[in-house]
This record gives sequence, structure tokens and C-alpha cells, in this order.
Amino acid sequence: EFMQAFWDIEEVQVKAIQLLASSVRDKSAWPYLLKFTELATFAMKTHVDSPKLQVDGCSLLLEILSQAPEQDAVIALIENVASSLLDTVRKHSENEELLSLACTLLMTISASEVAAENLRKAGIITDLLSILSDFPHNAKICLSCCGVLWSLAVGENNADHALLKSAVPIISAVIQEHLQNGPVTESACSALWALSLQGCLTENEYEPTTALLLDVLRMNLERPVLVKNACLALASLLRLSEIPALRFITDSKGGGIKLMKDAYGLHVNDPEVVENICMLINEMVQYEDVVLDMLSQKTEELLSEIKRQFPSS
Repeated sequence: EFMQAFWDIEEVQVKAIQLLASSVRDKSAWPYLLKFTELATFAMKTHVDSPKLQVDGCSLLLEILSQAPEQDAVIALIENVASSLLDTVRKHSENEELLSLACTLLMTISASEVAAENLRKAGIITDLLSILSDFPHNAKICLSCCGVLWSLAVGENNADHALLKSAVPIISAVIQEHLQNGPVTESACSALWALSLQGCLTENEYEPTTALLLDVLRMNLERPVLVKNACLALASLLRLSEIPALRFITDSKGGGIKLMKDAYGLHVNDPEVVENICMLINEMVQYEDVVLDMLSQKTEELLSEIKRQFPSS
């Protein structure tokens, strides 16, 4: 009631949002989370010029989304947040602290297909690519933006195909910048996978992207999620052309077959990793020249070991 009585006074809204944030973790507040969200988003829209209110509003919304006890409640909250966040991102495109919070929120809400489609229609891809280009050093921003791009690219709607093609070099630059940062490269690899599935890579990008994904694996081979994402991205590339397949086999820093053997050794008890390794190998065998290299590198020994470990596969 206090917030609604003084919408036009920024200081009142800031203080009220801070007080709401302090109560969100109390279970007695859970029935009111949707109302909290409505109040916060309206305050953010009303005072979009206030960086302080936007930061506190984003922090409150993140807390609410982490505490919402039911999935239905989360979806309802998501529907109310998207347009307010877009206003925030566009008004404060140079505020790194605020963008870090807002992009984390965008990644969370883009998990909803409805929210992702609404964000896409509102033109968020252009905003995301601009943010990634302006803040490639910020790991949190890069992780979040790549997560949103993955959600948008895996959708069936290809209306943004040309725009998504322009995302490939930007995401590749993010991977290069954060090569040893596992969480960021996991997110970026999933985005690259989605983009390759949509046919967004040009033929000139096949080979350097393959080499980059191999570098990611070398640096982060102990991370199962990253191995899965990188294998999916590589498999989708190999499905497109023999060019990445040959690079995978003969990479100057060490061929991909050895990496697959090392990955299998590290993650032999993770069926999803093993399945994705098999998927990658299955894409390679469609090329005769590649098969000859695979045989020379004793790939059949790896396959026999997998068959012994997973006899029903």
C-alpha cells in the first residue's frame, strides 16, 4: 500500500524494494511473491532512469525466482518480468553492474518458451550481441547472454536466422576470452551447438570453430557438462561437412580421437558423456577419408571398450 501510494517518489520505491527483499526468504511471504513481482516491475518501469532502483529491483526479482516454491508460480512471475528487463537493459546499456544482474535474470526467464518467444519478438538478440561485444571480459554477463541465445536459437522459429549468424564470431570471441572458465565455455558451447543446428555457421567458420572447440576440451576435459556440450557442437558441425571432420582428426595440437579417449577415461561412469562421444564418432564415419584415419588411431579399441562397459548400447 505504501508503494502504491507513492509511485512517483523514487526514494520510497527503493526503500520498499529493499524491505521486500529482506522478507522473501520467509516462507510466510511466499503467497505474496507474485504481488512483490508486480510491485517491483512497476516501480522499475516507473523509475527506469534510476540505476539504484534498477539494481535493487533486479536483485529482488532474482531472489523471488530462487525462492518461488512452485513451478507454476515461477512461470507466472516470468510473464511479468520480461518487458521490464528489456527496458532496463536498453536504458542502462553501459552500466556493467546492472547488466550483470539483468542478464542473469534474462537467462533464468528465457527457460520459459513463452518468455523466450516474447523476448525474441521484442528484438532482444540485437541487445544481447551488443552487450557481449561491449563486455567480453565480464564472465557473468557472457555466461548469461550465451544462455539466453541458446534458449532463443533452439526454438523452431528461424525468423532471426541472419541475426543469429552474426552471433557466431561474437560467441567464438567469448570462448577465446574465457577458454579456461568452465561455466562460461559450457554456456557458450551450448549456444554454438544451437547455432550450428540452425545452420548459422558459414563454411569458412567450420574449421576455426572446430579448432576452438578442441581447445575448449583440452582446457576443461574434467568438466562433464562442458564435454557433453562440446561434443554436441562438434557432432553438429561434422554433420554439415567433411572439413571439420578432417580438422578434428588431424588438429596440429593433437587429434580429437585422443581427446575422446581421454574424455571417456575421465567420464566412463557418466552415460550421457559416453553417449555424446558415440554420437560424435558416428558423425565421423560418414566420411571415407576420416574412417581411414580413425582406424590408424585405433578408434575401434575405444568402441570395443564402450561396448564392454555398456553392452546394451
